[in-house]
Amino acid sequence: MKNKLIMKYPAAWWGAKWRDAIPSGNGITGAAVYGAVHQETVLLTHEDLWCGVKTKELPDISAKLPEVRRLLFAGKAEVADRVLADELERLDYFPNIGTPLPLGDLKIKMPVGKGFRNYRRILNMETGEVTVCWQDGAAAYERNLFVSRADDLVAMEIKCTGGPLTVEVSLDLHDRSDVRLPGNGVAALPEALEVLSDESGIIRYAARNDDGTDFGAVARIVKTDSTALVVLKLFVKGERRSSWVRLQRELEATVMDYQALLAPHAAEHGGLFRRAKLDLGGSADGHSLSNEELLMEAYQGEAPIALVEKMWAYGRYLLISSSRAGGQPCHLLGLWCGEYAGFWAFNMANENMQMIYWQALSGGMSETLLPVFDYFDRLMDDFRENARKLYGCRGIYIPAVTTPPSGLLKTVYPHIIHWTGAAAWMAQHYYDYYLYTGNETFLRERALPFLRETALFYEDFFMAGDDGFFVSAPSNSPENNPGNYWDGNGMGMAMETTINATMDFALAKEVLTHLIEGSELTGVYRNDIPKWTAMLARIPAYQINADNAVKEWMHPFFLDNYHHRHQSHIYPVFPGTEVTRESDLDLFAAFETAIYKRLEIGISEQTGWSLAHMAHVFARMNDGDQALDCLNLISRSCVKNNFLTTHNDWRGMGIGVEMDWAPFQIDANMGWASAVQEMLLFSVPGKISILPALPEKWSCGSVSGLMARGGVRVSIEWNKKTVSANLCSVKDQSIEFSIDGGERRAVELKAGVVFQWLEKTG
Repeated sequence: MKNKLIMKYPAAWWGAKWRDAIPSGNGITGAAVYGAVHQETVLLTHEDLWCGVKTKELPDISAKLPEVRRLLFAGKAEVADRVLADELERLDYFPNIGTPLPLGDLKIKMPVGKGFRNYRRILNMETGEVTVCWQDGAAAYERNLFVSRADDLVAMEIKCTGGPLTVEVSLDLHDRSDVRLPGNGVAALPEALEVLSDESGIIRYAARNDDGTDFGAVARIVKTDSTALVVLKLFVKGERRSSWVRLQRELEATVMDYQALLAPHAAEHGGLFRRAKLDLGGSADGHSLSNEELLMEAYQGEAPIALVEKMWAYGRYLLISSSRAGGQPCHLLGLWCGEYAGFWAFNMANENMQMIYWQALSGGMSETLLPVFDYFDRLMDDFRENARKLYGCRGIYIPAVTTPPSGLLKTVYPHIIHWTGAAAWMAQHYYDYYLYTGNETFLRERALPFLRETALFYEDFFMAGDDGFFVSAPSNSPENNPGNYWDGNGMGMAMETTINATMDFALAKEVLTHLIEGSELTGVYRNDIPKWTAMLARIPAYQINADNAVKEWMHPFFLDNYHHRHQSHIYPVFPGTEVTRESDLDLFAAFETAIYKRLEIGISEQTGWSLAHMAHVFARMNDGDQALDCLNLISRSCVKNNFLTTHNDWRGMGIGVEMDWAPFQIDANMGWASAVQEMLLFSVPGKISILPALPEKWSCGSVSGLMARGGVRVSIEWNKKTVSANLCSVKDQSIEFSIDGGERRAVELKAGVVFQWLEKTG
């Protein structure tokens, strides 16, 4: 039961049941199971089905940049804030963000006699199967569903024991009443619905998107007295008649045997899922508890270990299910959107997209990052256009908010326009992919070109200050107001346009450092190294305020404001690796003070994902108990019964930002998994720290299959008396490693040879 989620009742979130559904997916096709006994719904989605995505031509407003800067340096930031946004609006640039569109609903209707009992809804994370089972009188019913990675189809088997099976199957548009419409201001409702069925067991369904293209599905049903097998294939961006013919032929050639279809999928999905394994000592009894029972325990104080383990596994499962090579990256709703105006259903690159993928490399799932790189690489021309037309710069500017198929600026809010760090933050993932995998071809052909374009923007964008150091203006520290532009009420008075946000320089420093390292290794861009070295020397040093905390803005016009969920100025400690306790103890202490200040003012400004981020920061600061407490807070405030996470608490419990509802966001799920890994392993090239932030509650356990920078696979076992570690490198290399903050040891690793270490601690 360790890798199973168990629920004792079906989806029940009034008005948006899809949020309570159990998700299944293969990275392209998604299905979300509501779990009703009589009238079941399975939401069907496809990663390429988006609406409202047409983007206007971006006007050139770069001539307005000097005015923005003049106002900023004159101390009129509140006036500078709107200059670029107002100019875009004056030129009638009101772009649509776009939203993923629900493809449809698979409907299953079954009779009810005496009423259900012994109900369960179960997710097997190792196979991706969703099971709904119950009894009705003498009959026992079971429905099993998965989305095949091997065949890109949805398969559902329905079984009845103790009586004949009666079932009706249909396809329809996704229920329009099951929708909340604040979204992005777009309510794109499909048109031209058409459903056809025939006696051969084939159902054809199609609807029309706002761009005139069709989308839909074909289902094949094979029934006996006690079983029914439903197999579906989906299509998007196609003409319905030809798509129907193609998919029907594919289904007619499909072996209609549930176990035969499941086997290749389970092997592929399970092989990826099981690359890493975690045991923190959760009991068998704990793992047999339902989700509701585990959350009830968490509400009494802290998350039981079985819940911590299941949430780690669930984050892993969700990433595997919603991100695969050749597809789109995982956005804030994952692969599952049941709204016609998806709320925050986009790629948000000022924190959230990065968090979604933090677990991938250290968790041994590097291939799940490939769609991210593909996505950004194919939009490079748009990013160059953004840089040129917004700021008159070469290189690339990636907006914080993007959706396929365009990379042009899609929202005209000042805090989005003025944040220039998305390319640099994503560049960390490019370079880390090389560090974890050792793939020098990727470094040479994809990572370094991306970083070079990012640095080219900084070369043009940064100004020279009177002291010779760089000045970044306009600047933004996502998504915080400086203290002197804050009205003292939550996150009120949003004026976020500033000069010299600390994060700007942390990002630029990281990009330049990696460019120099990578170019020296590969020999590419060697002539640019002196230029980048000179740029590094002109980045100002981090500054410390009167509270002995690192300042969030380096310019004296802007005062610190601790009342915020983002922790962007902590970047050099996490997710960056620039500042460690070893590298600069005093500066590290100032970063520690800065993060603890975020908690001093209370937890009402935090969210599910920000608590997950904070757990990572505390792990980097070797405070495992505080990191675990962040996860405990998430479990009590932002985890629903299907274990999907929300942006904030929805019950007025005082944890998280106040909103009139709680949007589902997948980032905290992924962040939970990554935070656990960060507590157990930290690495930079040539250095590995074992159990750097082990909470007191995790007194014994094991983890296998984690990856360290440098291409080292790590397995660890520990108890109160000993710690043992196995390290296996992809290449010959010398490293230093330590256990629980102890003495560093020099070790020679040979490619493919397991190095074993046993240390007594008790």
